[in-house]
Amino acid sequence: MSETVLLVGGGGREHAIARALAPDCDLYACASNRNPGIAALAEGFETISETAAEDIVAYAESVGATLAIVGPESGLAAGVADALDEAGIYTFGPQAAEARIETDKAFQRQFMRDEEIPGNPDFATFDDTEAACDYIDDYDGDLAVKPAGLTGGKGVKVIGDQVTPAEAKAYLRDSGYERVVLEERLVGEEFTIQAFVADGEFRVSPAVQDHKRAYEGDEGPNTGGMGSYTDVSPSLPFMADGDYEAAVEVIEAVVEALPEYKGILYGQFMLTTEGPKVIEFNARFGDPEAMNTLPVLETPFIDVLTAAREGESLPELDFTEAATVCKYAVPEGYPTDPEAGAEITVEVDEDAGALLFYASVDDREDGLYTTTSRSFAVVGVADSITEAEELAEDALVDAGEGFHIRHDIGTAALVQRRIDHMAELRGE
Repeated sequence: MSETVLLVGGGGREHAIARALAPDCDLYACASNRNPGIAALAEGFETISETAAEDIVAYAESVGATLAIVGPESGLAAGVADALDEAGIYTFGPQAAEARIETDKAFQRQFMRDEEIPGNPDFATFDDTEAACDYIDDYDGDLAVKPAGLTGGKGVKVIGDQVTPAEAKAYLRDSGYERVVLEERLVGEEFTIQAFVADGEFRVSPAVQDHKRAYEGDEGPNTGGMGSYTDVSPSLPFMADGDYEAAVEVIEAVVEALPEYKGILYGQFMLTTEGPKVIEFNARFGDPEAMNTLPVLETPFIDVLTAAREGESLPELDFTEAATVCKYAVPEGYPTDPEAGAEITVEVDEDAGALLFYASVDDREDGLYTTTSRSFAVVGVADSITEAEELAEDALVDAGEGFHIRHDIGTAALVQRRIDHMAELRGE
């Protein structure tokens, strides 16, 4: 019997999920924006807000969905997985209580402390702005300032990197956040491992390095992510023997402490001289990281979903031994003052080893146009990071006017800079 799967969400991450599922099921999708890449793969596409749980359940029931997957964190926070599960439609995504590991940063840190999860940095939580400002004054070292709730990856300010202590305090006073977490600043190289989780089991995927800063050379404001890369092996070039395995041990500890968790557990780590430390957990695939991971997943993704639903052991995951480089094209001015309305005319020859993923686009009768969010991504898949980067760049040559791209992502120079940075920190 063919499964009927409902996919919730319309970004680049969800386009990658759709690609991974569509060959092996009857796929339906819903999102607040019409993603033409998803629509082309799905049997049906309905415009529904990702947080409208009742409407999503009604649509799932109308198409006879036997499984569902929720892409964005907003839907998880709104209890969409809860509602679908309650309606008898198994959803590969955590219910709202378990999704708090992402949606409530204060809960996340306290959970790690209570459960003795390794890699937890020094932290304190405040619901009084002036008390938080006093903590900044008194703390011996730099701090990361994090709103407790969801901010789309753009709410964190790091003292000693992005802001001064005075600017951090001004940010807190001007922001109006009800609760914030202040954490010791972690110094090193960031990476992510995404795990497929159900029934107390998990399977991991290759490490990915995302690039949050808007401009080349890691300059400018934080974004939702400008691009990312993976290597041929599960590890990354700047990681030493045992670093990947140490991060997986952290994920294992979280899964053991959250026996009801199902879906994707995304661990974002800082590789420090003391090993991997946890920057944060997310309760879903990363965007762009899903576009690196899913194209090289050889095991049918539908097999993971059905095993999770049936309470069977999750299949061992096979990944193509290939490197990937993802580069996002975003509207000029993104993220601070994005300019919408540029026509999207990019064409990608997928036979040449590059893949195109649409994200936030305005699908009009006369063509596709940019909105104020990330527009589309191109992913190169090849035998090395260098070759994958070249494929991505070649595919972006005809991207057109009105876009900004971080051309340095995945280049040999930037990867070597990561290697040199870790070597310097280690005193090598």
